[in-house]
Amino acid sequence: MELFQANRNWLSRPMDERYTSLTALRDSVTASRENSKTATVSSKALAFRPVEGDSEFKGLEIVGRKSGAVVTPTHWSFGQMATRLGAPAGFLRELPSPMAADILNYKAHVDSDATDVGLLFGTDDSGNLQSLRAATGPKYGRVWNQSIADSMVRLFGDGTSGNFRVPGAFGTENNNVTKSNTTLYASDRDMFIFLADQENRIELPNRRNGKTGSLARGIFVWNSETGASSFGMAAFLFDFMCSNHIIWGAAEYRESRFRHTASAPDKWLDHVAPVIKAYSESSARPYEAALAAAQSKKIDDVQAFMNDRFSKRMATAILAAHVDEESRPVESLWDAATAITAYAKGIPFMDERVNVERVAGKVLDLAL
Repeated sequence: MELFQANRNWLSRPMDERYTSLTALRDSVTASRENSKTATVSSKALAFRPVEGDSEFKGLEIVGRKSGAVVTPTHWSFGQMATRLGAPAGFLRELPSPMAADILNYKAHVDSDATDVGLLFGTDDSGNLQSLRAATGPKYGRVWNQSIADSMVRLFGDGTSGNFRVPGAFGTENNNVTKSNTTLYASDRDMFIFLADQENRIELPNRRNGKTGSLARGIFVWNSETGASSFGMAAFLFDFMCSNHIIWGAAEYRESRFRHTASAPDKWLDHVAPVIKAYSESSARPYEAALAAAQSKKIDDVQAFMNDRFSKRMATAILAAHVDEESRPVESLWDAATAITAYAKGIPFMDERVNVERVAGKVLDLAL
């Protein structure tokens, strides 16, 4: 199968969200944390007003009704705040700021009971509040990007010179990581890291259509301090990454994804970080053995095997996809996983496609 997470980040990130080493990314998110403050307040403690002197009536400020502190919401935090108050953010953005402020003040003070809001502020170097970065629920379990970046630096150094490093296109070493070819990203909303060990590849006999192939190990790590996404990691094997950062020939994709609940910071320490460490330090031999086992383990009744996991119509289409790609029918667990991922390539909707591809991973687990 193909993975598009790195491609989406590569296509969408501006230059100031791209980093040429893990240490540079770590330093940036550390500075961001040092210039941050958090608070939990009642919605009734907040007031909304247009920016004074804004002739276009587009700017909006949030004021602490008791403290008088003034902050400017980011585009993201404005949407979060509006949602928490039960107001449609897209509609409010189309209104003149005085009218939008009136609606938000009504929703915050009159229309509903008070609701607690978890606030994440950006500050200047003196600690003065400047911006509102996030408006989440009061029990939001924030995992700081700094905590993740510190762990990654301890494991992989600068991310450009060890075994696990910013990958190069088509299996080559990336000896000159630039903002154009990097796979390290962080912004005021989220963070995404992709590292790979392309040197110590896993040799797999009879991988595809009777030919020997080799696979590299890859790791994704992602997080959001502001509620823009879950946090988690994925480990996988793959053929190569092309120049537009699509990952081709991915297999053995394993993902751990966590919501930012109150226990989320502990889950990073107790679950995700140890898994990344174990995966990066493990020998390639267990993976070679597992994949070889999947190739050798035959399926007695292939049609029944597929019917147990998919509708009869989809099962038939999956088996046909394997014949199209490999020029022979499904015989082993490896063939079955290959057939499923081949079929998944034609699914237009990402969520449905990922769900089907996860079944391929479970099929490979049967060989263990």
